[in-house]
Formats: sequence, C-alpha cells, structure tokens
Amino acid sequence: MPERRRVRVMTWNIHGGLGLDGHRDLDRIVAIAQRHDPDIVALQEVGSRKQIPGAAEAFAVLSSALGNHFTESRMVTAPDGDYGHVVISRWPLSEIRVHDISYRKREPRAAIEVLVHTPFGPLHVVSAHFGLSFAERRHQTERLVRIVRGPHRTVLLGDFNHWHWGGSVQKTLDKLFPGHSHFRTFPSFFPLFALDRVYCRPSEMLLESWTEERGWAASDHLPVIAELAMG
Repeated sequence: MPERRRVRVMTWNIHGGLGLDGHRDLDRIVAIAQRHDPDIVALQEVGSRKQIPGAAEAFAVLSSALGNHFTESRMVTAPDGDYGHVVISRWPLSEIRVHDISYRKREPRAAIEVLVHTPFGPLHVVSAHFGLSFAERRHQTERLVRIVRGPHRTVLLGDFNHWHWGGSVQKTLDKLFPGHSHFRTFPSFFPLFALDRVYCRPSEMLLESWTEERGWAASDHLPVIAELAMG
C-alpha cells in the first residue's frame, strides 16, 4: 500500500480562551485541538494578559501542549501580558518571518510566514489575522499576495474577517489559492459567517476539510481542520 503522504492543519481564533460561559479555559482549547491531532496549528487571538492572579502564560501553554516547534507574533504588548497569534508544528520550522500588515492607525496586525519541514518535503505556511474594515482587509490582501509567492506548496491559515460573498478580498484569495474551505464559523453558537479558512495551492492538496461544532463552548469562533496531500 502506498504511504499516506498527508498533513493535517488547523486554524482557530480562540478569543483568548474565553468561552461563551464567560470563563477563560485554555484546557478546553487544548482538548478540542488534540482531538483532531493536527500536525500544524495556527491560533489567533492568543492572550497572555493575566486577568486571574497566577494565570499561566498562554503562548507557552498552548505551544507546549500542541506541538514540538512554534513561532509567535505579539503585536500588542502591555504590562499585564501580550496578545497575538501563534503557529505550532509537529516538525521543525525555518525561514521564520513576521510581516507587519497593519493598516494606518488601526489595531496592529501581522502575518507569520514559516517553512515547515514535513517528512514529505517542505510546506510553506502563512498564518494571518485580518482587520475589521474593508480598506484594511484589502491592504492586507495585497501584502499577502507578495508574501505567498514562491515555488513551495503553500497553505494559508487564519481569520480573514471577510463576510462579503464575492468581494474583492475573497476573489483575490480564491484565485491565488484554488483549494480552499468555506465553512461558516462565526458566531460559534450559530455560525453565519465564513471568517476562518484554510487556503492552499495547488488545489489538489486539499483532500477534505471540516469544522468542530463542539468548539462553540470554548470560543466565539469554530476551528477549521483540513487534510492536505503532499507529494
């Protein structure tokens, strides 16, 4: 039987671990992620601000629980902790870059770019968290177009905050990444908008994708998981 040359990825805006019950619980996030055993995880809205005295540092907790290698972007820093997103991998990372994709005076935003050294060859991974305004997302899409060009197989993960069906942002990303998920993920208790997505190229990389409905209790977004073919 031929070897299964597959990579499983997950993207999830975890809302700082704040569930719909009003409790911050990273253990719920970890448990749901581990249930799907992803090889590469992109988490947005990771917050290490210590609302509870003695609370664990979120970046370290999530990274140690979900993989062997990680890189992060802390775009907001404060005396009581930081805020940003993280890419976690089962396999080693190289060529790590954090691109500032902020727009004017709006909230700082970043895209994390890494090369993941899978057993089946290198995989170019980019994780992004777009802004809330249309002009901001258009600017960030233009930045991403320049970042993702290259010879490698590429997967783009993140929360793109784009809910306009057929808008220019979606058209650009769909054209650049012919393989893509399109599940409604927000709000998690009654999903209406497909904000969180997995994009990949070439299109035949995307074998299957799905969401995890049980994620509604742990965050205001649902995670998206995808199985990718390598080789």
